[in-house]
Amino acid sequence: MLGLYVSVPVACFRKGSAREYLETESIPPPATCYGFLLSLVGERDRRRHIGCRVTAGLLGQPTRSTVLRTMWRFKKATLGAPGNTRPDYQQLLTGVELVLWLDSSGESEVGTPSLEQRLAAGLENPQMIDRFGGLSLGESTHLVDEIWLLDPAHEERLRNRTAQMYVLEPRGLLTLPVWVDHVGGAKTRFATGRLLAQPALDRPAVELLPRIDCA
Repeated sequence: MLGLYVSVPVACFRKGSAREYLETESIPPPATCYGFLLSLVGERDRRRHIGCRVTAGLLGQPTRSTVLRTMWRFKKATLGAPGNTRPDYQQLLTGVELVLWLDSSGESEVGTPSLEQRLAAGLENPQMIDRFGGLSLGESTHLVDEIWLLDPAHEERLRNRTAQMYVLEPRGLLTLPVWVDHVGGAKTRFATGRLLAQPALDRPAVELLPRIDCA
């Protein structure tokens, strides 16, 4: 299992049901974490590492605020037409610090480098990564500020800190997507879980991590 520390100055993990008022989840869903890790290693095929398990834990309590911004709706044939824009309120989180845990033991493609292996190698030797664009978590404009492996060289920074970790729980009260169907949404898949307070450096049990699985 691989652990990462990630910080994002400003982020929004938009709730899938949000419409007029764009609320944010308190932590990035597993599907968002998976997409972020694929972007980090430069992988364009989002099915490449299906079967891995990934979850996020929130360090501290980000500041929550509301902004008024211009949002796009496709109502007229010309995308840039004035009728396709409208003001909407959106929640933002400021000062987001996360611990991400990844387990690749269940990936469907065996015999090829796992996502764990690619991340470990890429963070140790960034010149190996072939990618483009800014690295974001959530929306494309919400750029990551800092990312590093949870190894002995860095662990002291998180000692004595607590993370609110998202773990599977059949009767949990927090349902988050593990796979998003961007065309219609019918094939979006979800996991049910809860936030578990634990030391930031403690690895969660593998079976408690949500599994990335497409329909």
